[in-house]
Amino acid sequence: MEIFEEAYIGPVRLKNRIIRSATFEGAADANGFPTEAYFNLYKQLAAHDVAAVISGFTYITRNGKAMHPGQAGCDSPEKLDSFRRLTDMLHRYDCKAFLQIAHTGRQTMSSVTGCPVVGVSAQKSVYFKEKPDVLNIPEAHGLIDSFGKAAQLAQQAGFDGIQLHAAHGYLIHQFLHPAINNRTDEFKLNPGTGIGTFFLQRIIENIREKCGNSFPILVKVSASDDYKKHFTLTQFLHLIDFLDLMKVSAIEISYGTMDAAFNIFRGDFPGERILAENYFYKQKSPLSKWIMGNLIFPSIKKKFIELQPMYNLPFAVEASAATRIPIIVVGGFKRGEEIRHAIHDCQIDFVSMSRPFIAEPDLVTKLKKNSQYESICQSCNQCAVMCDSQYPTRCYTHGKHEVTHDSTIPFEQNLIITQ
Repeated sequence: MEIFEEAYIGPVRLKNRIIRSATFEGAADANGFPTEAYFNLYKQLAAHDVAAVISGFTYITRNGKAMHPGQAGCDSPEKLDSFRRLTDMLHRYDCKAFLQIAHTGRQTMSSVTGCPVVGVSAQKSVYFKEKPDVLNIPEAHGLIDSFGKAAQLAQQAGFDGIQLHAAHGYLIHQFLHPAINNRTDEFKLNPGTGIGTFFLQRIIENIREKCGNSFPILVKVSASDDYKKHFTLTQFLHLIDFLDLMKVSAIEISYGTMDAAFNIFRGDFPGERILAENYFYKQKSPLSKWIMGNLIFPSIKKKFIELQPMYNLPFAVEASAATRIPIIVVGGFKRGEEIRHAIHDCQIDFVSMSRPFIAEPDLVTKLKKNSQYESICQSCNQCAVMCDSQYPTRCYTHGKHEVTHDSTIPFEQNLIITQ
């Protein structure tokens, strides 16, 4: 397989094998409607040769909204026209569009959503700290239907498919994970595999009932995580087997949960930015900042995994050997030779990236011109921390730079981060 050849996800043709991975935009209004900044950032990506974009996670219900300001929602038919405008624009550039739909579960705050936090079990997230109300069976089935309605709205808006966010500790992942799911009802862990797939199964079935069997369903999964009772390789392969049985259209391989968010994307730990912007660590007094920066943060940083190139590729290779479903791998790709290694040497179907596209929306155009090109992204993670701010996500290390493909399109640095 080669990078710049056409490839397929279900019936959808992609012009190459490079995808913009789901990345939080921070560019919707208070009601979840995309703003002009939202459309501008996607125009930059589409105009510069990316084969497909997976949107930042959109909430399916108000109680599944994230704590970050500016999240888009796919919870109301009123948003249909906005999303149709987005897909029409992307398709003009032969860029395919997949809407990522999600529910945060316990990984949010009632003060943000205005609703009680709900979860698979009563266990708190160690980061978000709010004890969730346990979803009862009717409530769980109601959310299954909400996922289906969000997918139906995406289809009506012209998206080429949807991606279910079953990673990073959000609700679907909470049902899957044996460290969180202690249920004894129909949504309990499968005793044969040790993972809880029934909630995800019913979501997929509900989407197909509403959208038909030919509408592509992508699924993003975390291959493992940082819990003491972590997701094992055996459990990961059971999950791949399940998705193979369900005949989903593509599987994106990621890592981790929001309880150790820096291990999802890895790289630098911008302590000063965290103290200024993060909801939980924001400090005002000099003494508090000193204590956090010199006593608390060093112990937190010890738990982080060092950034390595292509760090999820071994998991993607394991998944690829277990299924013929297209595999997408994200995490630690910055250089053309790394992308080629994954696709050509390891026979992984697609490589997806997030932060490199924040720094350079014209990255794919540069790779087409120079197969050895290396992204200017430094994994400083300023953009990640600023997801907690009131600003659209953008690169904070590199200023505006010349876009090399089409100078008639103004460069808007309102760009985005992995979720």
